[in-house]
Amino acid sequence: MSGWTKSLDAAGVPEPGLRSDYDVQRQLVRRSRRTAYLAARLLLPRHLLPHVMAATAVMHHGDDILDTGPLRQREAAWACWERRVRDALSTGKSDDPLIRTLVHTVSAHPRMRGTVETYLSTAMAELHFAGFPTEADFQTYLDAYSFPAFMLVAGLLAPEGDDARYRVACRTFIEGSQRLDFVNDLAEDLREGRVGIPVATLEQFSLSVEDLAAGRGGRALDEVVAHQVTAARSCLLAARELPALTPAPGRRLVRALVEIDLLTADAVLARGAGVLRGSASPPRLKTLRVLARRY
Repeated sequence: MSGWTKSLDAAGVPEPGLRSDYDVQRQLVRRSRRTAYLAARLLLPRHLLPHVMAATAVMHHGDDILDTGPLRQREAAWACWERRVRDALSTGKSDDPLIRTLVHTVSAHPRMRGTVETYLSTAMAELHFAGFPTEADFQTYLDAYSFPAFMLVAGLLAPEGDDARYRVACRTFIEGSQRLDFVNDLAEDLREGRVGIPVATLEQFSLSVEDLAAGRGGRALDEVVAHQVTAARSCLLAARELPALTPAPGRRLVRALVEIDLLTADAVLARGAGVLRGSASPPRLKTLRVLARRY
């Protein structure tokens, strides 16, 4: 019997059709988020793994809908998706494998219903994201989209009862992680016509989005990258308290995710203005060492 089969048993997924649905989501996460997938397989207890795979797949699918195609197409696609998810949460039925796994995960973890509903209600912030004039606009985006999306997974690992401190620590972590992503994904975001570094921050270093789009960065962009990575790293270091607030079943995974983001921060800082040519990844050997230590 495979480890995945045992995980489905432990998670209370007995029906063959539903087990197949969960396996589809596992394969999707393995293709799209390799490091996160490996970390979850190694570090999560079996009873949580299928549910985390489902929640991660929902987050990934939502990103695809919100980011792909012309605005009107994305608006229509998101409205359709949101309606189908809400209908399924109400009726318990769906013809979509991903939604069926989500419904089952919500039934197994009832607190997730509110988390999913919050995410559905606020995700339009990503649909209309076209960059941030100021740091305050970035913070608003975090509260409206990044944090609710992250809680799809983090909510499955949350403590019972009063989880206020846990949620604050999650918000701190996702601020650091999202800021880091926006710096690291600068080349890709420029191709899509939107930049996650606030315009006001670029202006502090005498840069503009037009400069970056034209490939002009140089030393000024080195300084912007250092500025943003320092801010991200500060949040990630503060988020080292998150594992202590996480119940034991999810603690090893959370600790590894924080450490891997800190490794990524070092790689992005070393890349500097080179992020205009592509993103940086943490050294594979160091990443594997983090996973091995936590395992």
